[in-house]
Amino acid sequence: MPGSTVRKRNTSRMLGAVALAAGASLVLAACGSTKDTGASGAGGGDGTGKVGVVLPLLTSPFWQSYNDYVPKMAKSEGVDAMKTVNSNSDPSQQITDINNQLNQGVKGLVVAPLDSAAIEAGLDQAERKGVPVVAVDVAPDKGKVAMVVRANNVAYGEKACRYLGEHITSGKVVQIMGDLASVNGRDRSEAFRACVKKNFPKLKVLEIPAKWESDTAASKLDTLLNANPDIKGIYLQAGGVYLAPTLQTLKSKGMLKKAGQQGHIAIVSNDGIPQEFDAIRKGEIDATVSQPADAYAKYGMYYIKAAMQGKTFKPGPTDHDSTIVKLPSGILEDQLPAPLVTKDNVDDPGLWGNTVE
Repeated sequence: MPGSTVRKRNTSRMLGAVALAAGASLVLAACGSTKDTGASGAGGGDGTGKVGVVLPLLTSPFWQSYNDYVPKMAKSEGVDAMKTVNSNSDPSQQITDINNQLNQGVKGLVVAPLDSAAIEAGLDQAERKGVPVVAVDVAPDKGKVAMVVRANNVAYGEKACRYLGEHITSGKVVQIMGDLASVNGRDRSEAFRACVKKNFPKLKVLEIPAKWESDTAASKLDTLLNANPDIKGIYLQAGGVYLAPTLQTLKSKGMLKKAGQQGHIAIVSNDGIPQEFDAIRKGEIDATVSQPADAYAKYGMYYIKAAMQGKTFKPGPTDHDSTIVKLPSGILEDQLPAPLVTKDNVDDPGLWGNTVE
């Protein structure tokens, strides 16, 4: 998700193309069942019109990659996307950005929310103007969206927990958490904590609330390591903002040992950026969960076009290896696959992190 003073949020493979049917009947039987309700007239019912794309930040390699994918995926999906807008890690600015896009007459919005609660104000503005919204990466707590395009963040925390638990028999592990104002930060944190408690009771979890901020992560990790030099594992909830400061902090303390060496601290990350893959190859970290930046852009564009055509979806498996689920809020979320990457599959050419130029 989502710098020195600027908040850095974060916050798989290129999936097979999803065909949109021509004609009034909807196709995608694989997305459970879908139907053309005609509910959204914002795009005239034919999916045409300008689409605004609002980014949370551009200081993370993950979001830089997503930003690069947006125009490519918009073109492939037949969406007239405007130049992306960067909210620069400021939830208030993001609401302003949404309003500015609406005032420019966009017929659809694809937004990566910074704050799951604060985004409601922007969603309400869009609903009043009859403009459909697709949320990417972060699900809103409230407000109307046509679809959330997101990987299963609970699975992120569980995969990290299981990897560390299977490689560390006992001792202290630390999770460097994201912003708990974001559902992503909450899901990853709670899932990791619960999984360790249930499955690996000999591990003791220490926590660093870092709000997707690299400087906060570095300073708090330094303090924690001074008091706990016997740390055996680390879970980074966002490699895009936490990888570099974590490695630098460990190196400065003489604690950065390669995998296989005595004293190596096992590290599992989230994002799937090229820098994480390089760190895995070097033995500096052990694994990451590849969050699909390419698919976020692709299906963000796919679903906003469908919403502008008045199409709706139901829970169920899709034809692109994912599952649409209904969240407790009633919002639908397409949970895209996010594979665990280790030294065994880090060179897989199908991983988006290996395709970035």
